Amino acid sequence: MVPAGKRETVLDVLDDEEIDYALTDEDSGRKYTAVVRFPLPVGAVEPVLEKLREAGIERDAYTVIIDAETVISKRFERLTERYEESDEGDGDRIAREELVARAEDLAPRLWTFIIMTSISSIVATAGLLLDSPAVVVGSMVIAPLIGPAMATSVGSVLDEDELFVRGVRLQVLGGVLAVAAAAVFSWLLKFSGAIPLTAGEVFAIGEVRERLAPDVLSLAVALGAGVAGALSLSSGVSAALVGVMIAAALVPPTAVVGIGLAWGEPQTVLGAAVLVLVNFLSVNFAALAVLSYQGYRPFQWFRQDEATESTWRRIATIGVVLLVLSAFLGGVTFTTLQTSQFEDDTRDAIQNVTSGADVRLLSIDYVYGDFPVRHPQQVTVTVGYPPTETPPSLKSELERRINAAYEPPFGLDGDHHVEVEVRYVAVE
Repeated sequence: MVPAGKRETVLDVLDDEEIDYALTDEDSGRKYTAVVRFPLPVGAVEPVLEKLREAGIERDAYTVIIDAETVISKRFERLTERYEESDEGDGDRIAREELVARAEDLAPRLWTFIIMTSISSIVATAGLLLDSPAVVVGSMVIAPLIGPAMATSVGSVLDEDELFVRGVRLQVLGGVLAVAAAAVFSWLLKFSGAIPLTAGEVFAIGEVRERLAPDVLSLAVALGAGVAGALSLSSGVSAALVGVMIAAALVPPTAVVGIGLAWGEPQTVLGAAVLVLVNFLSVNFAALAVLSYQGYRPFQWFRQDEATESTWRRIATIGVVLLVLSAFLGGVTFTTLQTSQFEDDTRDAIQNVTSGADVRLLSIDYVYGDFPVRHPQQVTVTVGYPPTETPPSLKSELERRINAAYEPPFGLDGDHHVEVEVRYVAVE
């Protein structure tokens, strides 16, 4: 809707840009004199709005941006090609006004956010304890976590302080709420006897166990989610599926932390807690970097330098923290490799000992300590022997060879001793 006295200015801008338009008189007697409708390619929206601002059309005009299914016109095709081939257009990048509107829409109202986050965390907890990947995936679908992350990034690059603060608050609230909901739900299951398992048995569940010792690949998942979220937001495509990816990086680890607290084993879920923090930071880091790279800046030119400096300072700060935390993930990855090597060396040592005795190796079980790094505490060797004979004593030799094969992670804890237990089973 064109304000009084601005009709010719608006039409001159559209004519200069060779944009077709439809003009309708506004006769309601208000401060608007006309309604102008004109189609634009996605990449032309922001440049045209910028030219209208330069011509003096600011917020006193009434501007509505809507998606059109298709435009059938050779003139529109030429306009699209012009903005695609020149430096005028922004490619598939939507306008700043659209970006802010989409970010605000993705960040739900407080009570909706609280309820949906709590439900998502509870469903994820149930899926983890049931060892059901399908239920865990279902919890990701309903998690409203993409909105706060994108609101934080958009608010930062466009210097929208209210949007930025709202995004940060919702992210902090979401993380704390998800852990609390998972902890309370898990405690109720434990207290009621619905899950009659010890802490060790709970942490042995596949879906839980795989999140106790995250490795550097977890960082790639979160960074990919942040990049995908920012690109989907800035290109105007649906963010629903990307929201599932972001939730995949955030929801299950928070549920594992809550489970650990409910079973009184906070040190066991330290790795999951670090993973939650790394994933939150990684999503924000990637989204900030992508939106900054795409050239989004505040509307007012005099705020652009300050906003750019503030955004890059946040990117640098998050990057440093991620490097520190990534060292932890790298350490976990390294100790996982060492664990695999230790198990191979242990099996070789046991087979060398048992091959010279009249026994048969049946199984090898390992008990590991997970704090602060994964290390073997006990190896249980089960061997079979003929029932008509006395089993040989193998413990001392096995203990000597297994401890000789063990290399402490990072060369630390060199005096660590791996306990060895030998179980004998009479077999025919």
